[in-house]
Amino acid sequence: MPSILKRRPDAVYVVLGATHPNLVRDQGEAYRENLMTRVRELGVENNVVFLDQFVDQATLLEFISMCDVYVTPYLNEAQMTSGTLAYSFGLGKPVVSTPYWHARELLADGRGVLVSFGDAAGIGNEIAQLLTDDPRRQVIRKRAYAASRSMTWERTAEGYMAAFENARQRHWLKVIARKPDPVAPSGPAAPAMQTGHFLSMCDDTGLFQHAVHSVPDRSHGYCVDDNARALLLACALNEPGEEPLAEVLTARFAAFVQHAWNPDTGRFRNFMGFNRTWLEDKGSEDSHGRTLWALGECARKDASLPRRRWAAALFAQALPTVEAFRSPRASAFTLLGLDAYCAVVPDDRHAGETRRTLAERLMSSLASVETPGWQWFEEGLAYDNARLSQALIVTGMATRTPGYVEAGLRSLRWLMTLQTTSTGHFRPVGTASFGERLKPPLAFDQQPVEATATIAACLSAWRADDDAEWKTIATKVFAWFLGSNDLSVALVDPETGSCRDGLHPNRANENRGGESVVCYLLSLGEIRQLARVSVNPANPVALRAIGA
Repeated sequence: MPSILKRRPDAVYVVLGATHPNLVRDQGEAYRENLMTRVRELGVENNVVFLDQFVDQATLLEFISMCDVYVTPYLNEAQMTSGTLAYSFGLGKPVVSTPYWHARELLADGRGVLVSFGDAAGIGNEIAQLLTDDPRRQVIRKRAYAASRSMTWERTAEGYMAAFENARQRHWLKVIARKPDPVAPSGPAAPAMQTGHFLSMCDDTGLFQHAVHSVPDRSHGYCVDDNARALLLACALNEPGEEPLAEVLTARFAAFVQHAWNPDTGRFRNFMGFNRTWLEDKGSEDSHGRTLWALGECARKDASLPRRRWAAALFAQALPTVEAFRSPRASAFTLLGLDAYCAVVPDDRHAGETRRTLAERLMSSLASVETPGWQWFEEGLAYDNARLSQALIVTGMATRTPGYVEAGLRSLRWLMTLQTTSTGHFRPVGTASFGERLKPPLAFDQQPVEATATIAACLSAWRADDDAEWKTIATKVFAWFLGSNDLSVALVDPETGSCRDGLHPNRANENRGGESVVCYLLSLGEIRQLARVSVNPANPVALRAIGA
């Protein structure tokens, strides 16, 4: 404490709890009295507080929640575990500890600070550093809280259930015959399709980008990215069993895409202000690819024949620009659009050649980066990751190219190992991972677009290799929307169909923008289709992954 007080004179060390009954029985209060004498000798009696009382759990948690740094300075590894360490870690407190077994496991990888046994000077120095370095303390706090979400009772129970199920499936007894199970993969029941919030996010121009809570935010206007996604949703809701969007609304999204086309640059504009003024001459490569994807699906699945013809014509006009692109996601989005467009216009030789070029481009990216420990197309993970794998899978299926399918499945399996926690729930690649090179993904912030991409990719994988495990994974990923996630927080309001914009380390993002609601509704549509196919496999609907 004297060394801490030199750098932080207002520090207070609280020693909470009654002396252990066994120690009282053998030695009385000699140990506590010796500590108090030591405090007076060091002249720190105003900064060390002894609370000699037994406290219940609620009181204990109150005290832990008040502290800035929690300290567990046990003397040796014989102190195998610590309940208060688990509590403080779960409350997101920076912990300074000696390396007994529990602390060594829990606080590794920057989730806390470990100091050698008996090193009083080292402990004092680490505590003082944390108390005088707010950014570092906050980083450790967030890492601890994020890591502790897998330790909640709900996640622990899921871990036990997964272990039991694994043991059951691996039991040496073999089932000789079984009646096919007609029900959908296990998981939370899919909610009804509610489009109330989605409709509130639209005006006579198109879909707004952002919202403040659930209120559309006009200040950020519109973008072709989100209106292309909305056109994808309109196509998805033409599936049997769903209620199509109003014709005027679908026409509005198509009109936005048409207006975004800039023939002078051969590109789609992306951002538009609320005053209907374009903010750029051309958008990103990714937004161009995503718009082509929406046009391809519109050409295949729109309810209006004239609009299908419009979509096919604009797709063909905007496709050549992609050949000069370098973004892997732009290639993937365009390949997903080509999967639909080529089914409608099979004689378009240029489209077929472009499909082969883009697929080979993704294959080359995978070959140039892939190692046994990093089976991916890039040296980092960013957004919409599963779309890269999905694009190769659907292209391989359509062109009868097994190498594409195998590469897509291999990379998707690897991605799912990174996006599945030890308890079996989905943890999408967080935005904090962007820019990290050859490193495992960071947990936060988590966004709906990742879940939607993963669901669609897994269902494409299921159609490619007929492994029912992909259906199970897709259902588990959808459960992320419903609360099976790191924070055990539901992102969706089933009554309105709204979806929060994501998960921060300690809370959900309460804003409910255009991208999020479309992603949720697209995923909901796919899961509802999957349920219909599973219940009535003899009369399947045309199950296609669309996504966002």
